[in-house]
Amino acid sequence: MPQYLLSVHSAAGETRQTMTEEEMQQAWQPILALEAEMKSSGTWVFSGRLHEADAATVVRMSDGMVLTTDGPFVEAKEHLGGFYIIEAVDLDAALAWASKVTRVIMAPIEVRPFAETSG
Repeated sequence: MPQYLLSVHSAAGETRQTMTEEEMQQAWQPILALEAEMKSSGTWVFSGRLHEADAATVVRMSDGMVLTTDGPFVEAKEHLGGFYIIEAVDLDAALAWASKVTRVIMAPIEVRPFAETSG
């Protein structure tokens, strides 16, 4: 079955209202319920939440040497904040799951299919 990346994006400098511990627990309930639905349907493969982009380290080749630099690869207004890897029968099914995710977390979701590789 095809796999899709549902990437969760956040805007740099975007501030969310500070929540109490109880509010945070309440906010997580719909997310956990959605993930349970994904798991029970056989859709969920893996998911993860990322630290802010300024916690990134970039590793690249420069003049034949490995170079590491602090910060995101690209200076951008939006950054990857988290992701879901799902299995869905087709793009329409993946988009339906992305619609559920965006409703729950209130952030834009980019849907991309994984490229098939031989072997």
